[in-house]
Formats: sequence, C-alpha cells, structure tokens
Amino acid sequence: MAATPLEIAQALIRCPSVTPQEGGALDLLQGLLEAEGFTCHRLPFSDKDTPGVDNLFARIGTGAPHLCFAGHTDVVPPGDDAAWSHPPFGGQVVDGWLYGRGAADMKGNIACFVAAICGYLDGVKGDPPGSVSFLITGDEEGPAINGTRKVLEWMAAGGHTPDHCLVGEPSSSQRIGDTVRVGRRGSLSGHVTVTGVQGHTAYPHLANNPVPGMLGVLGAFLAEPLDDGAPHFSPSDLQIAAIDTGNPATNVIPARISASFNIRFNSNHSADHLKEILTRKAGTALEGSGLSHQIDFLPASPCFIAEPGPLIDHMVGAVQDETGQTPQMSTGGGTSDARFVKDYCPVIEFGLVNQTIHQVDERIEVGDLEALTRIYRAFVERYFAAFATTGT
Repeated sequence: MAATPLEIAQALIRCPSVTPQEGGALDLLQGLLEAEGFTCHRLPFSDKDTPGVDNLFARIGTGAPHLCFAGHTDVVPPGDDAAWSHPPFGGQVVDGWLYGRGAADMKGNIACFVAAICGYLDGVKGDPPGSVSFLITGDEEGPAINGTRKVLEWMAAGGHTPDHCLVGEPSSSQRIGDTVRVGRRGSLSGHVTVTGVQGHTAYPHLANNPVPGMLGVLGAFLAEPLDDGAPHFSPSDLQIAAIDTGNPATNVIPARISASFNIRFNSNHSADHLKEILTRKAGTALEGSGLSHQIDFLPASPCFIAEPGPLIDHMVGAVQDETGQTPQMSTGGGTSDARFVKDYCPVIEFGLVNQTIHQVDERIEVGDLEALTRIYRAFVERYFAAFATTGT
C-alpha cells in the first residue's frame, strides 16, 4: 500500500460521514483493505425509530489468535463552518497540523491502524500467524443501536468472535502514548418530570408551582456525593444537563417542569442501584407538596475494566518502545463502543490526543499520526510474536 497514514486520514476526513451518513468513508476503507487481501462484508442494519446505518467488517486470515481493530467513521456535525479556520471536511495540513472533523475522533486513528497493519502484512507476505479484522461502524456518535452491537452479534453467529480487541478511540490526553484506556465508567441518563397545577402568578394559592419542587428534587440529587471513588475509578458524578418548563410567559405558573441528568458511575454501583437511590430521593423531596413526579431512565451502560494480561502488556511495551514513557492506565472519559466489545473478548482503547475532539478546528499533529502508526505496528508485531512463541 503506497498511501501514508496522513493521506488515508485526509481522504477519510474528506468524506462527510456525519452520523448516520456513510459519506464514502466505508467505501474508501473497503477498497484499501480488499487491495491488501482482506475479505470485506458490508453490514447495513436498521431498527425501529432509528436511522439505518452502514457498517464494515473486514478480515484476513482464519486462524487464532484473532485480533480485531474496532472504530467508527461517523463524526459529529461540524457546527458553523464559518467558525473553522480551515474547512471541516477539507483535510488540510497547516503548520504541521491536520485539520478536519474526525481528525482525532477517530478517522486519524483508523488511518494509522490501516497503515500499520498493511505494513505488517507486507512484512509477513500477507500471511499473518493468525487473523486480523476491522470492525468499523457508522453509528458510534449516534444512537449506537445499528452499529457495533449488531455487528458483534453478526460476527459471533458467523464464527468471527475475536480473541482480543483494540478500539482506536483517541485515548491520549496531553501527548501521544500517555494514556491507555483499560475500562470505562458506567453511564445512566434520565428525565425527571414534576407536575403541579397551572395558574396565574398573581394567584399562587390557586395553583401548585412545580418549579420549587423540582429544585428540591435536584438539590436532593446533588446534596451528597454518590461515593469517594473505587479502585481504578474516579468518584461517581451526577450532572444536570437541562431544565425546562416549556413556558414562555412570565405571568403563568407552569403545569410541569422537566430536567435531564446523567451519572457517570464506578464499580460501587449498578444502574439499578442508582435508580433506587434517585427514586427514593425524589419521593422524599416532594413529600407533602401535593406535586406528582415521574422519572424515566434511558438504557444504561455498565462500568467495566480489563483484567491485566497480554493485551495491556503488548500495548504498554509498544508505547515504551516508541516514546520511552510508560502510559497511565485510565478508565476516564465518556462512553465508547468498547462497552459492547467487552462482552465478547478483552478490550482496550488507545489512540491519538483527544484535546480537540468535537470542537471547532478539530486537529491532530502530523507527527502524531506517524508515531501512532509505529506504535500500532509494534503492538501488532508483539501480539503475534508472543502467540508464535507461547501459543497463547
């Protein structure tokens, strides 16, 4: 393969693949991988009340060990194009920086692994001592219903379950290689609605204002820390995301008020445990108020952490070889599709610096693309060399 990681990243950025649009990104990857001997499968999935999504699974080799690289070509919207210093889908390089939506999250990471694995395959004449696959979705930034979750089910049904998986999310915080994500906090979101009696603000005795009741509920949610943290995890944290009465008038007491919240939680809790806590706190806060309430919880993601083992060891060794530093093991950040992969095989996340993800002028240093490609190449070489030596 003649293309460099920079050239691949530029080509991917120029595909306007805002969720759920494929935008040509999967077509591009399929062409590159088929040219290297991968067997590719396009996997469009759809479900009720969600947009259909195109996905790609590509594999070379049939034996063990099976190493899977998982990622996504979909990106969040760029926002106001005029606010960007360089076009969000231009893939321009300026002063050593590659600009564009998805440069860091995560088209640049995909480009690096494609370049790394193609270089590795050239070295073993296209015959790896095991197999390598790509699981690339177009649904990570969206509902995450018709993407990785369904591709993994398809893989399991077809005998493609990997032994290990590397998710190419941008894990590095300040410089390339400073962090490996070995797990993620859980996530629980919901909406709480408090209902009273609408009325005129001049006659409050004829109404029952739900706003003070909601303030009491939210105050109860935030009054005490959920915990002080857990091994490998920071303290659980509840954040209020929105509050709305739907009332544009200043002289009307609203009938109801709603609020949205999200909890990032550690291993001290399960989603069901947190639901019990919030339900109890809301009920206590509204006791005797005459107000009614309802909490609607969205599907939750559990927290998880990878066990120490060869997957982490090979990545740490590859980072040390390239950068001379020992990366920090972290479970921070948001959610990723690793939450689905962990039900099938051990998984870690490693990739570019994440400081500009989802921002205007998202960008990555060209030198980091080259360094990450070398790290990925060293990781793959270590992974298969260890299997050839020990058979595990």
